[in-house]
Amino acid sequence: MIAYETKVKIEELKDKFEGLSKLIEPEKLRVELEELEGQLSSNDVWKDPKKAAEISKKIRHAKDLLFDFEKIKKQFEDVEVGLELAEEDREIAQHVEEIVSDLEKNIKRLELELVLNDPLDINNAYLSVHPGAGGTESHDWAQMLLRMYMRWAEKRGFSVELLDFQPGEEAGVKSATVLIKGEYAYGLLKHERGVHRLVRISPFDASHRRHTSFASVNVIPEIEDDIEIEVRPEDLKIETFRASGHGGQYVNKTDSAVRITHLPTGIVVSCQSERSQHQNKAMALKMLKARLYQLELAKRREQLEEIQGELKDIAWGNQIRSYVLHPYKMVKDHRTDIEMSNADAVLDGDLDPFIEAELLYFAKR
Repeated sequence: MIAYETKVKIEELKDKFEGLSKLIEPEKLRVELEELEGQLSSNDVWKDPKKAAEISKKIRHAKDLLFDFEKIKKQFEDVEVGLELAEEDREIAQHVEEIVSDLEKNIKRLELELVLNDPLDINNAYLSVHPGAGGTESHDWAQMLLRMYMRWAEKRGFSVELLDFQPGEEAGVKSATVLIKGEYAYGLLKHERGVHRLVRISPFDASHRRHTSFASVNVIPEIEDDIEIEVRPEDLKIETFRASGHGGQYVNKTDSAVRITHLPTGIVVSCQSERSQHQNKAMALKMLKARLYQLELAKRREQLEEIQGELKDIAWGNQIRSYVLHPYKMVKDHRTDIEMSNADAVLDGDLDPFIEAELLYFAKR
């Protein structure tokens, strides 16, 4: 026999799926998909590789939506059949319970696919960490955050390339940047930008006192080389330096590392992962263009918010999440109110509950 709670859950999932169906409009999406595939089959479109790539992305996104939509639709059909037979067969009732559990996960996935609809969401992501005031404590916390995001990326099957690593004087990191490569890396991580707070018993304090440390995270999308962002040579201060510290085998130990300062904005980027100065300069310039592009988007967003009379609660310097390791263990996001008591798992990369809640939270704003 099917539990009452499961029957209630099925009705809730039906309502949610019906709402998602109205947003997707599967029949309309199929027509759009045919039109896109028709455009891609034209020889003319391949004369413009950028346009062809954009169409390919749209096709892939549409196919993913339709595939997941049909999969969920089929699962609901299986549940309906199972409900009729479950009253007399305990094994079928258990199978229905399993389908419903899987159904809930697939609906959440479809919901996130609809949320990740910004053109840049599908891109790779540059993620940087910087410690706040507090010396060794905050430097160590910044490195803990860096490891957390690298572990999260690896668990999702993304690749991680360490582009820059400036070690702290005693421990941790002064600044670090990684390139996380994978579909929707930027879309998933974009709301992680902000200040992260750690409360713990300090491993660097002989008196074993409790310390509060802060570190900031910045996330920007990797953008195409041909994006229209003007970078004038006279606006750049280019320096070379020797890579050193805890970068491991990923960081080159020669004088080929490059740091670029964009004088009009004060933006600083650096890269030391490549084998030659030329390659590091090219990667640093690409990162700079991405930062300038993000800056331009932020200006436009601020102008729009000023017109609309709205202010977002995400801003540089605002605490977005707390990680408490003493006197109890808990991680809490201050925007979505999502909490997890297994702080060790979070610091080992279990970030999906926070990321999923962020995406749905900001999509509704």
